[in-house]
Amino acid sequence: MKRTFSLTGLATTFAAFGMASPAAAKDGEQPAAPQADDLESAIAGTVFDGDWIAVGMGVAYGPTYDGSDDYAPYAVPGVIGQIGGIGISPRPAGLALNLIPRAKEGPSFSFGPAVRLRTSRSGKVDDPVVDRLDRLDRALEVGPTVGMTFPKILSPYDQLSFGTDVRWDVLGAHGGMTVSPAVTYFTPLSRGAAAALSVSTEYGDGDFMEYYYSVTPAQTARSGLKQFDAGAGFTEIGVTLAGGLDLSGDLTDGGFSIVVAGGYSRMLGDAASSPFTSERGSKDQWLAAIGLGYVF
Repeated sequence: MKRTFSLTGLATTFAAFGMASPAAAKDGEQPAAPQADDLESAIAGTVFDGDWIAVGMGVAYGPTYDGSDDYAPYAVPGVIGQIGGIGISPRPAGLALNLIPRAKEGPSFSFGPAVRLRTSRSGKVDDPVVDRLDRLDRALEVGPTVGMTFPKILSPYDQLSFGTDVRWDVLGAHGGMTVSPAVTYFTPLSRGAAAALSVSTEYGDGDFMEYYYSVTPAQTARSGLKQFDAGAGFTEIGVTLAGGLDLSGDLTDGGFSIVVAGGYSRMLGDAASSPFTSERGSKDQWLAAIGLGYVF
C-alpha cells in the first residue's frame, strides 16, 4: 500500500495536544481563561497525568503503490502515548520516540529514533502490467527524528509543529535514505473535538529512487514499460486534514475517540516521470480514512 494513516495516533494526538494547552473549550462555550500555572498543572488529574497509552484500529482507502491510480481499502493499526517520560508517536507503518520531556511552557523540542516499514509493490498490485514484475522487498527504515513545537499561535489553545525524519533502510531492500519533513497546525474545536492540518514531503536519495521508480531493460522486456533511470529528488508533497471526536464529549477522560481524515498528494520529479506513475498510474494521489482509538 502507498502509505498508512495512523488513525489511533491522529485521534489521540488531538487529545494529547489539547492538554498541552492550558484548557480546551467546553461544548457550546468559549474556552476558559488560560491558567497561570504550567503544563504540569493543566494535565493534573486527567488521563494524560503520568503514563498513558492509546491503541486502535481503522480502515483507509488509498493507492495500491506509490504513484498508482488503483485504489483499495486496508487496515490501519496505531499506537501513541507516554511511558516513563518517553513519548510515543505514530508514523506511516511505524512509530517514533521522543526522548526530550515536553516543556511546561513555550516552545518544545523533540528528538529520538523513528522507524517505518515500507511495503510499496511488495505484494500483488491491481495493475496487470506492473504486476508482471517481481515483487519488491520490504524496507525497514530507521533513523533520527527531530522537531519543534510552538504553542499559542492564533489562540491560547492551538500549536504549530515542525519535524523531520531521516531514515536509512536496514534490511537492504532499497538500501538508501529518505528525508521526511512535515509541518502540522493543531487546534481544539471544543472540549471533545479537535482538528489538524498537516503538510508533508519526502526526499529520496539515488538508491531509493532507483529501487522504486527506475525501469531496467529487463523490466521493460517483461512489462513493456519505457526504460527509465530515476535520480535523487523529492517524491511528493501532500496535505492531510483530520478531525477527531471523543465519544464521551471530553478528550481529557480517556476512553474512545473517533477520527476521520482525508489527504491529497502530488507526485514530484522523477517519481512523477517514472512509467510506474506516468504510464500506469497518476501524479494525483488521494486518501480517506476512519478509525476508532481507546486511551487508557
